[in-house]
Amino acid sequence: MILWKKAAISIAATSMILSPVAASAAPAIDGARALSAVERENKLEGASWLPILLGLAIIAGGIWLVIDGNDDKPVSP
Repeated sequence: MILWKKAAISIAATSMILSPVAASAAPAIDGARALSAVERENKLEGASWLPILLGLAIIAGGIWLVIDGNDDKPVSP
């Protein structure tokens, strides 16, 4: 009984190791592969200019605050 169990486990492990190797080595049938239509799938083409402009404004504002510093002098005499 233990021998059959070990044999079954070894066959299962061998098939798990060899099945991806055999699948990647197998040639495509008639040179045709299954392709999925992914055209315009992520919708990153033609990005809007508004987020770019907003990002540049935030960076420019941060630089202005750093350069301006705290040189505030009291106004009252």
